[in-house]
Amino acid sequence: MTVDLRSDTVTKPTPAMLDAMMNAKIGDDVFGEDESVAELEKKAADMFGMEAGLFCPSGTMTNQIAIKCFTQPMDELIADQTAHVYRYEGGGIAFNSAVSTRLLNGYRGILTAEMIEPEINAENIHYPHTSLVVLENTVNKGGGSCYTLEQIKPIAGLCKERGLKLHLDGARIFNALTHTGDKAIDYGKYFDGISVCLSKGLGTPVGSVLLADKETIYKARRIRKVMGGGMRQAGFLAAAGIYALDHHVERLKIDHQHAQLLANELSKCNWVSQVLPVETNIVLFDTFEPADLIVNKLAEHGIKCGSTDKNRIRFVTHLDIHLHHVEYAVKIINNLN
Repeated sequence: MTVDLRSDTVTKPTPAMLDAMMNAKIGDDVFGEDESVAELEKKAADMFGMEAGLFCPSGTMTNQIAIKCFTQPMDELIADQTAHVYRYEGGGIAFNSAVSTRLLNGYRGILTAEMIEPEINAENIHYPHTSLVVLENTVNKGGGSCYTLEQIKPIAGLCKERGLKLHLDGARIFNALTHTGDKAIDYGKYFDGISVCLSKGLGTPVGSVLLADKETIYKARRIRKVMGGGMRQAGFLAAAGIYALDHHVERLKIDHQHAQLLANELSKCNWVSQVLPVETNIVLFDTFEPADLIVNKLAEHGIKCGSTDKNRIRFVTHLDIHLHHVEYAVKIINNLN
């Protein structure tokens, strides 16, 4: 048996999703004529209480477009030091927007208004102009840690008071909502931009949607074109996103349950030194032996995973991981004792 716990990006479309894709109403999206893309953009925007949306090939593109929209060259943005926009988007902040980054040390990637406020630069020709705060929900490097709306509200208030834009990298936003019980519709009250990834927990093959007001999305559409993101008959992919939003959100709680089962078993293992608290579908745990050695041992038994540090391993559950996969993984994990 193969159990692929490397990432929730490895999922394949379900038969029902494939059927929806094959029956999509399509057109040329660059001409604004793809009905499925328009439906997805409106659906996502309405869900989060935002005015408009823009369908893009990836979450990296939606994040980078948002940063470009909300900053000017020589500005500075504030993010946690684990942030995906900083660590895993190829230096795009500097390359695409000519913006510097002020990195903070949040708890498992979670920032507070009290952390952010002293890092906002005064107006001084020696300093870059602070113009944007970027939050990530859930936090990948934090092991799927979540912001609640109660944590977001004071940050949004600070940004409004100081004239900063606030963007959300919502790579796994529906995992966060499933865990916290907050409502997607309320997010539009606090963020200027939201990136909603469809190709992780929701299981689509490709795509993210950038949400913002109409003026920002008009500007974003031009930036998407410059970045090569005009996908023409993208409705086949958008149809997968529509299907996912309709059918794959509620089931995320199953992924969270599977992650908790794995974490519970790992906490009993004598080769594991620490398991980080599990909130959603990501399990981070530390090993006494080098992580790569353990990864290789697991791979010999069909358990695919990856190391994130010298002694840290990551498991990610998703819609292609079922209970019998978890039970098999538990058996292999225990055999390493």
